[in-house]
Amino acid sequence: MKVFITGLRGIPEIMGGIESHCEELLPRIKRTNTDLDISVLCRAPYVQRDLRNYRGISLVPLPSPRSRSFEAIVATFIATIYAWFQRADVLHIHGIGPALLAPLARILGFKVIVTHHGADYEREKWGRMAKLVLRIGERSGLIWAHRVIAVSPSLALHLKEIFPSQAEKVVYIPNGAPKLPSGGVDARRTLADLGLKPKGYVLAVGRLVPEKGLHDLIDAFKASSPPDGVVLAIAGDANHDSDYVRKLRSQANDRIIFLNFQPRPVLKCLYENCSLFVMPSYHEGLPIAALEAASCAAPMLLSDIAANRDLGLNEDCYFPVGDTACLSGLLSADHRTRTADAHMVKRRFDWDTSAINTADVYYSLIAAPSGAHAPKRSASGAVK
Repeated sequence: MKVFITGLRGIPEIMGGIESHCEELLPRIKRTNTDLDISVLCRAPYVQRDLRNYRGISLVPLPSPRSRSFEAIVATFIATIYAWFQRADVLHIHGIGPALLAPLARILGFKVIVTHHGADYEREKWGRMAKLVLRIGERSGLIWAHRVIAVSPSLALHLKEIFPSQAEKVVYIPNGAPKLPSGGVDARRTLADLGLKPKGYVLAVGRLVPEKGLHDLIDAFKASSPPDGVVLAIAGDANHDSDYVRKLRSQANDRIIFLNFQPRPVLKCLYENCSLFVMPSYHEGLPIAALEAASCAAPMLLSDIAANRDLGLNEDCYFPVGDTACLSGLLSADHRTRTADAHMVKRRFDWDTSAINTADVYYSLIAAPSGAHAPKRSASGAVK
């Protein structure tokens, strides 16, 4: 069975939640389902052109503009046409913007899956017209796709409530809490190179976009009274320059440090040694950065949006979204009681289980190629 993946920039080590999702999920699917021929249709400007395979997944760089407004749609259109020429069986579209191409994919004869990573029309960066287009993309995916995967329970429930006629298509398959690689990183040396000390920094990880709420965190940190020497470290970057990014970066000083995009072994080091991980987001799907931090048993403080609450942390790990005064007071408090239960999080959000369930969605739509069979599974879902 030929499964083509589109809607993302590419893998591996590409910034973004969808990209991290696919980097974790797809190799796991391939590992236990060797009859699946999985290809990621990447956007050429973001990936290494000479890297054509990642852990058994074929990587195909295709032409794509670098434009905040049109990049995703144009790239997905090109990918859909390419998949048709390659006679793909399944087209798996990630994101509700790219889901605008679901009708074309159906017309071209694909079995279509859309993974809904969150209501992107809630993001502040989009204008009224863009938000309308994203809502149309969400509706298009739900109507035209054969299956719609929601990455969080609150999102799955929401989709079933607003589109009851399509509710039977919606499947909840969560993001997982990954086991981040150490990569031979020496923690003290790495932190020193970044200007940090163990347990001497508050950490935020995410793209520099308004919906991540990093401006709230900076304002709250400035007004707080953390222990002497504690700094705010923000790991992440932006895909496109903007007034927001420039304003955010202009506030850098000896107490507010921008670390830019960091590879996964360095992120593991950052999570394990922070005094507190903070995610002040206004919008998320199921936040992979928070799952990563929780899997490293970091003390956690998250905004109380539904997607963050889906992680099931203790009540004192949440604060009212946008309430910088409350956040400022919490930043000055003792965070030891907010340490995440890593075992609970890893048990509830497991990439291997998500890979099994996603493969089952593929097999439910189309028979495996002649001579190949879907792997048999035990009652617990384990591959035999």
